[in-house]
Amino acid sequence: MTDEAVQRGLEDVVALESKICFIDGKGGRLIYEGYDIRDLAERSSFEEVAYLLWYGRLPTAPQLEELSGRLRSMRALPDGVRRILEELPPTTPPMDALRTAVSALGSFESTAPVAAGPTGIGGAMRLTALLPTIVSEFHRRRNGRAPLPPRPELSHAANLLYLLTGTDSSPTDIRAMDVALILHADHELNASTFAARVTASTLSDLDSAVTSAIGTLKGPLHGGANERVMELLREIGSVDRAAAVITGKLARHERIMGFGHRVYKVEDPRATILRGWSRRIGEEKGNLLWFDLLRQVEQVVHQEKGLYPNVDLYSGSIYALLGIPDDLFTPLFAMSRVVGWTAHVLEEYADLRLIRPKAQYVGPENLTYRPLGERSG
Repeated sequence: MTDEAVQRGLEDVVALESKICFIDGKGGRLIYEGYDIRDLAERSSFEEVAYLLWYGRLPTAPQLEELSGRLRSMRALPDGVRRILEELPPTTPPMDALRTAVSALGSFESTAPVAAGPTGIGGAMRLTALLPTIVSEFHRRRNGRAPLPPRPELSHAANLLYLLTGTDSSPTDIRAMDVALILHADHELNASTFAARVTASTLSDLDSAVTSAIGTLKGPLHGGANERVMELLREIGSVDRAAAVITGKLARHERIMGFGHRVYKVEDPRATILRGWSRRIGEEKGNLLWFDLLRQVEQVVHQEKGLYPNVDLYSGSIYALLGIPDDLFTPLFAMSRVVGWTAHVLEEYADLRLIRPKAQYVGPENLTYRPLGERSG
């Protein structure tokens, strides 16, 4: 037993060095490899951000074309994984189906598990390309519909939307999804990314590391908050009920999802960007109910608790308007964050040290062992 201080949840503990992502919690900034998220959301694409996180620099036009082509060529799911998805009960949670499929991938395709160079990035590309196909295959099968083949002529965001909705999306819808993917691509040493790096630090393979991350993201304290936000909006139903419902919940000490953050002390910059897109998509669809409700909820929570919105407050309203079911919101999160997970895994391989923190023992000491026959209940 020691007297060392315990940082519960490893809060504010600096566990490693990374060049991938920086969060300025006091200034409300998010930086990918030196580039502000506002600039990337305004001017780049998901494929360009994937290149940035994997290679540490923005691509040239030929490099981006090559990367996009490779991602498009990797979208087909191995038959063995497809058969596994066919055997899953339709009641399986989508995150369970995704975790199972990613875990199985390594058995049907050979990959270099720990290579830090181009081969390792090839494995990252493969996972990024396949996650939308996996989720779409399971989603359509559970609803009694035949899976859709990926569309190689479409961008990552456009293909993802097509697979999940079964229809061609408008340019505005596709851009909204592209921005959402960019904003969720990485967020420093969050729980799922840390899980992936812990797994990688044992020299386990890329698929295992991402499987660990998916299992961690599944937990409702990490993924799924935007799904809870949509449940809240449906419960409120109309703008004139918002203030009463929220103040009542706060009085009962119920948690309002989509607010506050372990790192940000001001508004999450991703929430600022997604607020604008929630309104824009609502206007295009002729349905501003979700946006108007969110603005009322935001106003009441800030007035009563002084809390700022995080990325989850507005993202669900965008996904719902794009035709994506609520229980696919967290798998959609994984489809974006897989880029960050794999970037961190490759960084871990390049500067390997087994992650093995200590625990402070608080149990009994110096107990006397008694033979089984001498022990009483």
